[in-house]
Amino acid sequence: VQLVESGGGLVQPGGTLRLSCATSGLIFDDYAIAWFRQVPGKEREPVACVTHVDSSKYYADSVKGRSSISRNNAKNTVTVRLNAVSSADTAVYYCAAEEAGFCTWNWRQYDHWGQGIQVTVSS
Repeated sequence: VQLVESGGGLVQPGGTLRLSCATSGLIFDDYAIAWFRQVPGKEREPVACVTHVDSSKYYADSVKGRSSISRNNAKNTVTVRLNAVSSADTAVYYCAAEEAGFCTWNWRQYDHWGQGIQVTVSS
């Protein structure tokens, strides 16, 4: 199983961040896919998640109202978009797959993880 994040890097404050997660080696339709992020010395925190069944979408309070997540079951990818970014959004972002197909904010329940991608919000 592989999850590969792309789209990170340097983003201007107030700009838009778009991250993609490409998956392989799993039955994509069965899995919930989530995005988490982490800064050094802090707990990994949720960003957004999309379920397997009806593609229900969930957002952490920190990004609610300025984020969207979508999945493409034909391409086995999940994309998250984050608008109006600030320095508080600087982190390593991870995508993760949960095989029961349902979203949870408990990162320990996820079965597979990408290697993470750095996002830095700075002018």
